[in-house]
Amino acid sequence: MMHLAVRPAPIATLFLLGLAASTLPAQGTTTGTGSRTITTTTTTTVRTTLALPVAFVDVAVIPMDRERILEHQTVVVRDGRIASVGPAASARIPSDALRVDGRGKYLMPGLAEMHGHVPAQPGAVADATMLLFVANGITTVRGMQGSPYHVTLRDAIERGDVLGPRFYAAGPQLDGRRAATPAAAVAAVLEQKAAGFDLLKIQEGVGREAYDSIIATARRIGMPVGGHVPDEVGLWHALASKQGTIDHLDNFMEAVEATEFPAQHLARVGPAGSTAEIDRRIAGAAAAARSAGIAVVPTQVLWQMLWIPEDSATLSRRPELRYMPPATLAGWYRTIRLGGRLRTDEERRAWISTRTRILRALSDAGVPILLGTDAPQLFSVPGFSVHREMKAMADAGMTPWQILQSGTRSIALHFGTQAVAGTVEAGREADLILLNANPLGDIANVQRRSGVMVRGRWLAEAELQERLETLAASYKSP
Repeated sequence: MMHLAVRPAPIATLFLLGLAASTLPAQGTTTGTGSRTITTTTTTTVRTTLALPVAFVDVAVIPMDRERILEHQTVVVRDGRIASVGPAASARIPSDALRVDGRGKYLMPGLAEMHGHVPAQPGAVADATMLLFVANGITTVRGMQGSPYHVTLRDAIERGDVLGPRFYAAGPQLDGRRAATPAAAVAAVLEQKAAGFDLLKIQEGVGREAYDSIIATARRIGMPVGGHVPDEVGLWHALASKQGTIDHLDNFMEAVEATEFPAQHLARVGPAGSTAEIDRRIAGAAAAARSAGIAVVPTQVLWQMLWIPEDSATLSRRPELRYMPPATLAGWYRTIRLGGRLRTDEERRAWISTRTRILRALSDAGVPILLGTDAPQLFSVPGFSVHREMKAMADAGMTPWQILQSGTRSIALHFGTQAVAGTVEAGREADLILLNANPLGDIANVQRRSGVMVRGRWLAEAELQERLETLAASYKSP
């Protein structure tokens, strides 16, 4: 596992550090007997802030170890980790702690983006991408289209040179070009391991023999595999190969709608006791995925945009678009003018219904669902896209608890970091979101942030909004 340290950054450079000159707008705090007063109307230097413990006082904690809320807790963070969680009435708060008033608020683990993209080169757009993730409470990102810069970025975050989410870097995608033959596939896997990448991403176009070589080599050297299911490989072989994650529900639709369906995978009944053939197929595919021990990253919203794009007038009203470069937006608008892949209303309704039922069946079968959106692509703005994805999960019938789990505890279980991440408990890394309303009552409340903590660094919502405004203004400048 990786241990990524973070330090604060000045607004002027987004999330790149200039430590000698950096200052931090002090957060709204309260003080009590024995606590040193921290002024809320001036700035606090970076190094002083980093040295201070932080206490979330009298807050409702959503620990994510199971479905519950711990009322009236005080959570103390020191040196990037949660030092203690306990009743507010008896909590011992360090005298030098920065106090954050938690009354009426909810503290939960930070979220993950499990299919994210970061520019291949350093620069302003890459910096902005880090900001967009963190400003939306995304404290872990699995990058899924690697470049050498991503290893450099991951290591810079780990050293504390860049403030951003903990970053898992996939290597350059393994497609029909990089993995044209089994020998080429083996060489590519070994090369990416030597280059320091964390995982392998499989793309379309890989032949079955090359795919098998990727899986076997990855398993031998201990490198995770995720991404697409190439058409020549197919869902059933990918499940038998125990591909770590299947992203975009790739090849699930093709499998359940195929002319022939493996008899051994056909469920006796489908969801809610349905005897319809398609429902029995969906239930069978979900059961097979559960038995294989794989996880899925649905990316529901983007895939629907690819197949059934919204009209440009509706899309243009999305407020988060102002945080993207104008050239990127122009490209997105050009793409949707080409139209979707489905032409009739009947086709569209059937496609949405089947895909939604597949996600619900996978969730009900106990297949780990991992939150991811494939942003930034086609009106999926990094960070903001996660909130749209969570709504799509709710529309598919997942509960707020299941959706939160997909972005927190399930992520830690997937990476094997559950001893240090994914929950709000003493000893865990301090990646947290403070909310103004209960997300277990309404998943949309995840957007009602009071602030975000990244590896122990507290960023109040006012500061995050100021940074976002600076970003938006930069795209308006001539």
